[in-house]
Amino acid sequence: MDRTERFYKIEMLIRNRGCVSFAVLKEELGVSPATLKRDLEYLRSRMDAPIVYDRFANGYQFDTAQPGSRTQVQHELPGVWFSEREIHALLTMHQLIQGLDEGGMLARHLQPLQGKLHGMLGTSEREAQELMKRVKIVTPARRPVAGRIFELAGGALMQRRRIEMTYYTRGRKAEGKRTVSPQRLVHYRNTWYLDAWCHKTDSLRRFALDAIRNGVVLEHKAKDVAIKTVEAELDGGYGIFAGARQKSQWATLRFAPEAAQWVQHEQWHPAQEAKMESDGSLTLWVPYADATELAMDVLRHGEQVRVVGPAGLAAVVAKRLRSAAQAYVGQ
Repeated sequence: MDRTERFYKIEMLIRNRGCVSFAVLKEELGVSPATLKRDLEYLRSRMDAPIVYDRFANGYQFDTAQPGSRTQVQHELPGVWFSEREIHALLTMHQLIQGLDEGGMLARHLQPLQGKLHGMLGTSEREAQELMKRVKIVTPARRPVAGRIFELAGGALMQRRRIEMTYYTRGRKAEGKRTVSPQRLVHYRNTWYLDAWCHKTDSLRRFALDAIRNGVVLEHKAKDVAIKTVEAELDGGYGIFAGARQKSQWATLRFAPEAAQWVQHEQWHPAQEAKMESDGSLTLWVPYADATELAMDVLRHGEQVRVVGPAGLAAVVAKRLRSAAQAYVGQ
């Protein structure tokens, strides 16, 4: 039984029996008197457990007021059901969130959780910093989002309020005013997006958070759109800007055996289909509406992939290969 499990059992024994003697705790846990003393002290000082010794009852109990009192304490040991391995996994996830959020709303509000998890592991601040050095999150080509914009989008999403914002459209290289009803935050390839109902176009749109110049949360309630509708409209095709507004079709890709051993474990799209061929190659079918992003992913595999169809996608990939070759020769 590890330490976390002992904490859980001590808490349960006291909760269920009201008052438990030192001898009973030691027998139930199967530990030495010194270990039990350390566990009790740790629960009091690090986990804020109101455990006191009642000399008249000759046992340990929670220091609560009489039932019905306004000062009655309902004690819970937060997170005590996590094993040490689970705590390390949670700390790793917290590190990932910090990388995604860059010190914004999520990381700031989750900081107390990280402190509690470190406390449960019994680590000092120096030890905690050393522990975090063992986790490295690499986010290439990340487009950072200003904290105020992240909080604007996150706050409006949770409050179900509309946002009036100035948005920069890169395709037109122009700014414009938009009033939107936030529906969902999306993190895709190191970039944050806001799925929202655009009241200017009366349709669902996906906005890059780093392209929002400024904005305010309005008092008007947000227009509610069912998540299934959002998914059907914006997640239907391949890539971040390929929703149901565009006609979807299926790409057939054939990967050589060398690349197949990697690609067979990748998810290019939730609705994809794959088949391992007898020669070790892999045939992958993925839906797409706009060929731009799919072509980029195909090109990174070079000569290890062939576009079987449709012809339009094959033409896009071939054109990009020719352009790249010409640019290389012209250097």
